[in-house]
Amino acid sequence: MLSAFATLPALPSVLASTQMAAADDLPVRGDPLPSWNDTQTKKAIMAFVDRVTKQGSPEFVPEVERIATFDNDGTLWAEQPMYSQLLFALDRVKALAPKHPEWRTHEPFASLLRGDVRGALAGGEKSIMPIVAATHSGMTSEEFDQIVRDWIGAAKHPVTHRLYTEMVYEPMLELVAFLRASGFKTFIVSGGGIDFMRPWTERVYGIPPENVVGSSGKLKFELRDGKPALLRLPEIDFIDDGPGKPIGINEHIGRRPIAAFGNSDGDLQMLQWTTMGGNPARFGLIVHHTDGEREWAYDRKSSVGKLDKALDAAPANGWTVVDMKNDWKSIFPFGSK
Repeated sequence: MLSAFATLPALPSVLASTQMAAADDLPVRGDPLPSWNDTQTKKAIMAFVDRVTKQGSPEFVPEVERIATFDNDGTLWAEQPMYSQLLFALDRVKALAPKHPEWRTHEPFASLLRGDVRGALAGGEKSIMPIVAATHSGMTSEEFDQIVRDWIGAAKHPVTHRLYTEMVYEPMLELVAFLRASGFKTFIVSGGGIDFMRPWTERVYGIPPENVVGSSGKLKFELRDGKPALLRLPEIDFIDDGPGKPIGINEHIGRRPIAAFGNSDGDLQMLQWTTMGGNPARFGLIVHHTDGEREWAYDRKSSVGKLDKALDAAPANGWTVVDMKNDWKSIFPFGSK
């Protein structure tokens, strides 16, 4: 979330309305992956799950060791045209502006309040950091949790005008449900904020807050009117992206995954940590955004979700690469089949 941003491209497809289902509500009997075309990608997933769950298989893995980790942005839900947590922060700036008249003349806030998002973020991480600090701190953890719940329940995607929680990938919801039904413990391991994701991941993905690993800010314990509280400080504690992901996995989960799912170079080290060395019963998958009609087509040159080094590393490491255009019958729960 602390990386660069992209412009707002058009989404050419016509999207039909439907009710989004959580991962646990999706079918797991019969064909557990009905939104996947019958391609080699789907066959590779099914074959892996069969190998590691079948008693007597030389690659059988006990349930306690069946750990699967999923990146969030661009892997489980859309990350274009801009990371959702950054859009959340921009909305928070507008909401907090009346209490901060000094922002009218101080960058990057002045540009944001004029509607010049591109100009405000032109400085990259140096511009983003004060925005995150101003909008994610100075409150208790419980207060921030409620702010996120209110935002995620009402905010709309700038292109599709759908709730952000409707911008999830139906094939990936099916995959999460299939793995869980096959005895896997599923985790989110994301560069996004851990406290930004935890309020809604269980409802949307069926992944509880204790199974979410993400970037975090520093907290301070204090008593307020005799009651314990955790105060959010304007300081970064941990960045769960790139080489930080294996560290986050080790510290939060304590077991090396046997399956990892990502979509960008920020997931490279997680895929390497999961699949290189050790038990051969391991699986890595990259979601390649190739569908410019139903979603967005981007990879090597994108400022959001750049996929370059990881894409080059996939063949040598035996990682499965999803061709979104050809491997998925549908992308969003509200799209046509």
